[in-house]
Amino acid sequence: MDIEAIRQYCLRFPHTTEIVQWGADLCFKVDGKLFVVAAMEMVPQRVSFKCTPENFAELCERPGIIPAPYMARAQWVNLERLNALPDSELREMISESYRLVWERLPMKRRVELESGAAAGARRPAVRKPKAASRKTSVKTKSSVKTKSAKVGRRG
Repeated sequence: MDIEAIRQYCLRFPHTTEIVQWGADLCFKVDGKLFVVAAMEMVPQRVSFKCTPENFAELCERPGIIPAPYMARAQWVNLERLNALPDSELREMISESYRLVWERLPMKRRVELESGAAAGARRPAVRKPKAASRKTSVKTKSSVKTKSAKVGRRG
C-alpha cells in the first residue's frame, strides 16, 4: 500500500478526521484520538498505528517493524517501510487500531457520535446565568483606619 491507499482506507472508518501535524505527519483520528500516523517527510515513508499488547510484541520481532518513537508505551508500532506488512495484514492492523481507539472512547460519546448529535465536534457546555446578587457596601480596614485617624486628629 502507498500513502494514498492508506489515506483512502483510513477515511472509510466512521467519524474519522485527517490532519497534518508535527510538520508533515498525516494523522488520522476518531473524536480527536489518533489511530494512524503516516510520516510524509521520511524516506522511505513510514506509518505507525496502535495494536494490542500481543500483536505489539509479535510485530516488533519482525524485520522492518519497530516500537513507535514516543508511543511504544501505548503499544504503537512503526513500519520502517510501507511494505513491511502485506497489504491485507496492514488493513487488518489499521482496522484493529481504529477499533482499539473507538472502544476507549466513553460510551456516552460513542452514542453521541453514532446518533449524529455530535456534528463532528464536542458541544460546549451550556452555562446558566448566575442569579443577580444584592450589592452591599462593606467597609474595609483602610476606610475604618482613615475615619479613626481623622477622629483622633480632631480630639
